[in-house]
Amino acid sequence: MSSYRGGRRAIMLAAAAASKKCFRAYNNLLLGNHNTKNNPLFFLCFFNHSHSIHTPDHNNRPGCFPGWSSGTAIFANSPSSSKRSFTTPSWNHRRYLNLNAFLSNPASSSSTPPFRPPNSVLNGHALFSTMSAPKDKDGVANKAPPSSATTATNKSDQQVADTKILRTLASYLWMEDNPEFRLRVVLALGFLVGAKVLNVQVPFLFKLAVDWLTTATGNAAALASFTTANSTLLALFATPASVLIGYGIARTGASAFNELRTAVFSKVALRTIRSVSRKVFSHLHELDLRYHLSRETGGLSRTIDRGSRAINFILSSMVFNVVPTILEISMVAGILAYKFGAPFAWITSLSVAAYVTFTLSVTQWRTKFRKAMNKADNDASTKAIDSLINYETVKYFNNKAYEADRYDEFLKIASCAHICFLSLSLSISKQCSLSGYEDTALKTSRSLAFLNFGQNVIFSTALSTAMVLCSHGIMNGQMTVGDLVMVNGLLFQLSLPLNFLGSVYRETIQSLVDMKSLFQLLEEKADIRDKDDAKPLILKGGDIQFDNVHFSYLAERKILDGVAFSIPAGKSVAIVGTSGSGKSTILRLLYRFFNTNSGNIRIDGQDIRDVTLDSLRRSIGVVPQDIVLFNDTIFHNIHYGRLSATKEEVYDAARQAAIHDTIMNFPEKYSTIVGERGLKLSGGEKQRVALARAFLKVTPILLCDEATSALDSTTEAEILNALKSLSSNRTSVFIAHRLTTAMQCDEIIVLENGKVVEQGPHEVLLTKAGRYAQLWTQQNSTVDALDSAIELEP
Repeated sequence: MSSYRGGRRAIMLAAAAASKKCFRAYNNLLLGNHNTKNNPLFFLCFFNHSHSIHTPDHNNRPGCFPGWSSGTAIFANSPSSSKRSFTTPSWNHRRYLNLNAFLSNPASSSSTPPFRPPNSVLNGHALFSTMSAPKDKDGVANKAPPSSATTATNKSDQQVADTKILRTLASYLWMEDNPEFRLRVVLALGFLVGAKVLNVQVPFLFKLAVDWLTTATGNAAALASFTTANSTLLALFATPASVLIGYGIARTGASAFNELRTAVFSKVALRTIRSVSRKVFSHLHELDLRYHLSRETGGLSRTIDRGSRAINFILSSMVFNVVPTILEISMVAGILAYKFGAPFAWITSLSVAAYVTFTLSVTQWRTKFRKAMNKADNDASTKAIDSLINYETVKYFNNKAYEADRYDEFLKIASCAHICFLSLSLSISKQCSLSGYEDTALKTSRSLAFLNFGQNVIFSTALSTAMVLCSHGIMNGQMTVGDLVMVNGLLFQLSLPLNFLGSVYRETIQSLVDMKSLFQLLEEKADIRDKDDAKPLILKGGDIQFDNVHFSYLAERKILDGVAFSIPAGKSVAIVGTSGSGKSTILRLLYRFFNTNSGNIRIDGQDIRDVTLDSLRRSIGVVPQDIVLFNDTIFHNIHYGRLSATKEEVYDAARQAAIHDTIMNFPEKYSTIVGERGLKLSGGEKQRVALARAFLKVTPILLCDEATSALDSTTEAEILNALKSLSSNRTSVFIAHRLTTAMQCDEIIVLENGKVVEQGPHEVLLTKAGRYAQLWTQQNSTVDALDSAIELEP
């Protein structure tokens, strides 16, 4: 025995020298791994495999060796299944890399299904998830501790919520309209049961081989007694060697069933994730503009990403971990009770119950700060995205160092939250100084030592008790050495899933919270949606009426105050006024991005709230003030205006927008990628692409918000002529700061403080000498002053 201990120690020291000691220490520290050098489980592993020498598998938790995942005194799963269910081949390496790049985005964990490492380490994600940060109004720190009654109520509500989440997921998993996937679920469960049945046969076969070899070297009476007691099994095996061959076949069969289970169920899991992700994506597009103006893109993308991977983990843990473990515990307890009596079954049941209770309690104790960590993580991600989107602004003001420092502050908060979570700290507000890090590392080490020690005490006590009972049975002649080996093997088959219970439980809890955040997105209700009796818009010409419309984005600030005007069908109207007078808001209300607070908006006599959104928006073409293009080709961005359009129609629209010749001068022509938000194009080019898109969408109503604001005078004249042609016989509304655009229209509406103060043609309004005349004079005076300044330059 000592030689094997020495061999084990030598092997482990060599492995430690080959790897990075500090890396392995941090790896074990984060996961709560048992200390392999002091783990008593290894002694029995070597006892039962005394003819083999193995090296530690650093991808498994300590206590696991390659090839020891299914067999006597080892574990329930096959080697490959063990790695797939609880680790990934490059987990340690990725953890080390991502610790140094806290918010990096490595390759998706879907490449190593079905288990994913903790989000906080693998992808720099916080360990707990909530809804996106803007909606989280609860202060995590500085919150008064709840009463016991409140805590009990919260736990009950949480259990109900978790059950609802699982039911929702099950509805996606058990597809009523897809018999193939339902069959796959049934087959996966069948393979799961088959693998466990074969697993529990392995200790039986090993017991048979041990007893046979023991009695074969003894007297004839012992051999005869053995033959009589095992007559049924001996009918299948001729020699001890054939029993050991059967032992190998059983292990191989269990591994094969595990592989088949994975192959069959993977398609179901991936399709479920795809279905949920598609539904969430579609639902986000159904939400109204108010929601999208208030959301944070970085936090929202993180919620979706975490939720999708949480579904993958829940499906995998249920099918590959939780259900198999429950099944195996039941089978082992039943077998021990049947073969050796109730005391062995009670030992197994009580030890598992104590092990589970202790592990879950300690793990729950160590997982209090998910919400704070998640918020810090979302804030850091949102800050990074916001800064990169505003890349040019950062460069204009030479604030690269300032942005880097701000981002670093967010990372510091997120890192503090992560360290405080690991250290069981009661606040994330303290600074992560060197002494603070040492203190938290010490607390982490102590808490992990407590967890590991407690687990070892429980399991070792149960194992020792069972071995003592077996030894008494052997001494009394009621049991054999093979029985001791079998009991040992059955109990050890529970060690792997129980060793991983803490991490699986933590991941399950966080996955449920992540899934809750994802499914809560589906529960977001759009303020702007069709009525139950909504009918399609029936256009007769495009007459537009605003009747005493009041609107405000915030209750304390009115934007439109009793606006009333009428635009006859086929006419063009310009809306002018100072900034903040409500011009763009009129277009948003007409497109029904928002509902009016009071008053009505009608198109051809039909209240736009009574018609379907699809028919309304299909009838209106828009050129927005802020042009945002897809990071795709120029052709795609123009073609997006009408997806059924032909290439020639796209080219004609570009010609009408006076950009076709410019595009043809690009090296890639219409295949030119415009970049994120169209940043590779100039402001004028972006605006002309947007105009071409509006030209392509042939609609009875056209809305243009500053359609020529980014154009030079020559191009503006060309576009105005094109717009005049486009708006012919169409109801057109133009928001204009440049009054040269307004003077081309049939009517001009002047807004001031959310009210219509003047309305009429350009010449009539000038003769009135009212507000429009003042704006015209001011604009011309500004232009004259600029011209004079240019002439005075040397």
